[in-house]
Amino acid sequence: MGIEAGFRAEGYVADESLVLAIELAHSLNKPLLIEGEAGVGKTEVSKCLATVTNSELIRLQCYEGLDAQHALYDWDYQRQLLAIQLAGSADPEQLKKTLYSDDFLIRRPLLNAISSDTPVVLLIDEIDRADEEFEALLLEVLSDFQISIPELGTFKASSKPRVILTSNGVRELSDALRRRCLYHYLDYPDEQRELEIVSARIPDIDSKLAGQLVKVVQRLRSESLRKSPGIAETLDWAASLMHMNVDDLYKHQDKVEQSLSALIKTREDLNYLKSSNGELLFPNQHKMS
Repeated sequence: MGIEAGFRAEGYVADESLVLAIELAHSLNKPLLIEGEAGVGKTEVSKCLATVTNSELIRLQCYEGLDAQHALYDWDYQRQLLAIQLAGSADPEQLKKTLYSDDFLIRRPLLNAISSDTPVVLLIDEIDRADEEFEALLLEVLSDFQISIPELGTFKASSKPRVILTSNGVRELSDALRRRCLYHYLDYPDEQRELEIVSARIPDIDSKLAGQLVKVVQRLRSESLRKSPGIAETLDWAASLMHMNVDDLYKHQDKVEQSLSALIKTREDLNYLKSSNGELLFPNQHKMS
């Protein structure tokens, strides 16, 4: 099964450019950097790819202050201290070799991905939230697919992972990191593709309701909202409306307004929506969309 068909079977409707970027990254043994607004489905790409390729998904969630101890490896200091206490008067050199052996090594996501006997999908999520220092740390991994541990030597991947990095554009990434990756910008889906996504993820939804709610979401994304609804919000809203037995937005306007907690995620945006007097939700009041 190809990438596009496999993704669609998982309910992810990928466009041709994304499928091609994934295939090229694999063929060229390059990481794939996916940028885009929060909520467009960047993280889901890795999850679907792992399922479609029957691979383990290893995820490294980035954040400010992320360092080697949390991304690459660490030593189990408590067990090392216990081993020292139990060793007593053992030979110091032999004890040192024992303490800094694989038995006391804690493998973090990057080392796990490099050490795997079978290819994995490595997701480095929201790389733009990590510091520039961490980017430099990644360069060896992304260039040579290897990690150096002073006490043990160099771990080189026997099976190269399929690496996907995501970025929301919180800060600009370095040129050095970008050079090592293929690039894809993932935008919000157009109306037709979002309708396909809703139908794929929620096959029992009424086609009329699906069309109406997708139009509303598309309309809201063109407004100056603090947090534009992503695909996840579209799906949550669709599921909420179905749970509330809404089959037509115009026939159940009170319920629709009650359901907005699934779609709108900030107080400012909720107030903005209310100030439109229903025009953003129900343009041309009481007419069928």
